[in-house]
Order: sequence, then structure tokens, then C-alpha cells
Amino acid sequence: MAGDLNIGAAGDGGPAVGVQIHQHRRLPDFLQSVNLKYVKLGYHYLISHLLTLCLIPIMIVILIEASQMNPNDIRQLWIHLQYNLVSVIICSAVLVFGSTVYIMTRPKPVYLIDYACYRPPDHLKAPYERFMRHSRLTGDFDESSLEFQRKILERSGLGEETYVPEAMHTIPPNPSMAAAREEAEQVMYGALDNLFSTTGIKPKDIGILVVNCSLFNPTPSLPSMIVNKYKLRGNIKSFNLGGMGCSAGVIAVDLAKDMLQVNRNTYAVVVSTENITQNWYFGNKKSMLIPNCLFRVGCSAVLLSNKSSDRSRAKYRLVHVVRTHRGSDEKAFRCVYQEQDGNGKTGVSLSKDLMAIAGGALKTNITTLGPLVLPISEQLLFFCTLIAKKFFKNDIKPYIPDFKLAFDHFCIHAGGRAVIDELEKNLQLSPTHVEASRMTLHRFGNTSSSSIWYELAYIEGKGRVRKGHRVWQIAFGSGFKCNSAVWKALRTVKPSDHSPWADCIDKYPVELVM
Repeated sequence: MAGDLNIGAAGDGGPAVGVQIHQHRRLPDFLQSVNLKYVKLGYHYLISHLLTLCLIPIMIVILIEASQMNPNDIRQLWIHLQYNLVSVIICSAVLVFGSTVYIMTRPKPVYLIDYACYRPPDHLKAPYERFMRHSRLTGDFDESSLEFQRKILERSGLGEETYVPEAMHTIPPNPSMAAAREEAEQVMYGALDNLFSTTGIKPKDIGILVVNCSLFNPTPSLPSMIVNKYKLRGNIKSFNLGGMGCSAGVIAVDLAKDMLQVNRNTYAVVVSTENITQNWYFGNKKSMLIPNCLFRVGCSAVLLSNKSSDRSRAKYRLVHVVRTHRGSDEKAFRCVYQEQDGNGKTGVSLSKDLMAIAGGALKTNITTLGPLVLPISEQLLFFCTLIAKKFFKNDIKPYIPDFKLAFDHFCIHAGGRAVIDELEKNLQLSPTHVEASRMTLHRFGNTSSSSIWYELAYIEGKGRVRKGHRVWQIAFGSGFKCNSAVWKALRTVKPSDHSPWADCIDKYPVELVM
């Protein structure tokens, strides 16, 4: 496997993975570190509780001194404070002013009340045999392309129960504007109906609406379709994000978060989806055939709030969003590129440099995210190793922080098997940590920007989310981007009857053929 790479396009082409293309550039090997497994836990505990360990003896000394004071000592202390009344008033005023400024300027907390993921009807399922039969019957693919697609499916990590839109089940396919609108309506309204029914929120209570879909941007826009369907209020602030790939879901959350900082006591809904109907590739260029095999129907709707009264019923609080953009580099900019092939057929072309570029974006992202989430013990180890490496050059191996100390759950974009494999290896994750990503890819395929929510639904469906747990959502997208969102569970989350996994969670995990 050292020279093989699985690649799959996302939306406008996040780095979804599934096809093995022979090349020698992979994600950077982050695991050239000294194995400190048997001393790190003790070191982590010592450093993390250093302040507490230092304060305990000080508090003991203060308590001992206080217990030895008599009434005369207390009276002398009061007299001393009276003679220094001006100093006491000034210190109190500074303390009150500083506290007021802090309270007024600190960011408002953003709560995730609930979310919903669309579950397509069973008649839209596309098992391998049906997929290949339809591909052959269209008459658009030569034998070489058909064989290529078959190999992609076998190695992709997708199962037999993923979904493709109605228009792709007909012979010949019907990639019309009307069919694309119908797909968008089905997935968006399906997710939103579920969200409104589970939360009890009235559509007219929504003040902010953000919709992201990379490759289908009709007029009127997708947000306008939702406003019209649910009769949202006239002063709603709506946004449509296009062309941002599989990482657009995190970008949409970030935009909603910023809007919630300047709009008091309101709700924000984030809808993340991708439209397949008009973006099916009917040519024979290999790098453009990959999305046909990997991308499947899906959509998520997320309800956010900045109301303090919603904290008690919210599932999570948004802790951090970190966004990395490598678009200034020409190779990164063009590595996932929508274009026409030599016969005028439109599709998304994937560069052979995709994994190397994704690795660079990932390194930048986790370098920025690390100081925000890692315990001080990991940060000190990383910093000391970095300084030592400056002096001893290549004699010191780089230390890769243990992100398992910062996060309890990982939602890695289910773009394809190889990206999940590489992150599991390089971040030293266990099979359980990447189970949600692998099973989401198997059950629903690459649903683009909504995949991280199907993964979180899987983790919740298994009953693994406890109060205080931290969740790391990480996704890649064209441009080239790598974006992360960190959530903290405010309560123990019980499995939902409205989850897309509700009737099949007990069947997973399944054993995958590698």
C-alpha cells in the first residue's frame, strides 16, 4: 500500500478517497516521535495539575495562620484597612471595571440544540450490481471506464445500501434542472422537517439561515427555497455558500457563529448538502469518474442558539473553529478543479498531488488547533522537541502531540477509505476512534459536507457521548481547505429515534474487506 492512494472528489471536490491511484506522495508521516507511552500519562497528570499542586501547600499555610489569629489580630487588620481606605476603593473599582469589561466583551456562547440528518427512501438505494448495470445501459462509458468504476466501488469502502437521486435511477438518466431542484427539495425539507419536529422550534423563530451546496446554485437560491417553503420571517439573514467542497459544513457553522455574536437572542439553522443530479459525469476521463462512484445523497440541518436559556436543553457548546486555506498556492488551488473534458463533458478533475496538498493543509490546521485544545503537558513536549531539533538538526525526531488527550470522539470527513486510514495512522488513533467515519462511509457513502453529522449521529447512536466529552470534526475541501470544529457535550446524549441510524445501529460496526 506504500505507493497506493485512494482519492474521491467532494462537493466541488473535497478530498474524498476511495480509488487507488499509484503514486508515491502520501500524507506526511507524523509518527516519527519517540514512544513515550508509559511515562506520558504521569507527566500529563503532573503538568495539568501543576497549579493545583502548587496552591495546595499555600492554602494550607494560609489556613494554619488564620486559625492562630485572635480577636485582637482581626481588629488590628480592620484598623489597617481603614487607614488605607483610598487604596481599597481604588482596587475595588479596578476589579469591578475589569470584570464588567470582560463580561461585556467576551464572545457569546453558541449552543447546538439538536441536528437532523436526511435518510433517503429505500427505493433510491444503489447496490454495486445495479450501479454497474445502469452505468453500462446509459451507453456513455467505454469498457475501460466501466472496469475502472467497478474497481473504485470495490476499494472505496462503500456498502450496498448507499443512495443516489431519483434522476440517476432512470434509463437514460434525467439530469435536468427540474430533477436537480426536486433532489434539493427532498433532502433539505426532509432534514428540516425532522429538525423542527424534534426541537419544537417554529420556523418563524429562525433569525439566521446558512445553506451550503457546492455544485448546485439555482436562482432563486437554496435559502430562498427554504424561506418560501417554511414561510420564514421577512427580516431573516440568509446566506448561500457555493463551491467550497466537503469542508463547507464547518465554514457554514463558523459563519452562523459570527452572526450569532452580533444578533441577540436568536436561532441559526445551518443546512449542509450536495446535489448529485446535475453533476454526474458522463465521460471517460478517469480522474473525473471518481465522484460518480463515491458521492451519495445526504443532507444535515443543525440548530444553533445564543440564548442562555437554551443551555439546559442543548446537546453541545461550540468551543473552537479553525480554518486553513491553501488557495494562494497554485497547485493547491487547482488540485480539485471543475472543468470540461476533451469532449465537452463537465466534471471535477482530481490532481495526483491531492494527498500531499491535503497533508500540508492538515499539518497547518492541527498546528493552529493544538495550542487551543491540547493539555499543557503535550504543548511543552512539542515545544521542547521543536527547540531541541533547532539545535541538533536531524538528530531529534519530531514529536507529534497526542490528540486523544484533547478529544474523546473524532468525526473525520467520510470522503474515502485512504484519508481515514492515513489519519488513523498518523494521529495514532484506535479503530474505535475512526469507527464512525468508516461506518458512515459504508452505510451512506460520501455525503460531502454533511458526512461529519452522520458520523456524530453514529457516535450518539452507540451511546458513547457523555457530559464533558469533546468532539473534533475535521473536513477537507477544494481551494484547498482543511477546517476543524470542536464541540463540548453539555450532557450525556441519548440515542435519538429520529437518527438516520435508528433502525440499523445494532448491525454496526461491520467487518470491512480491506
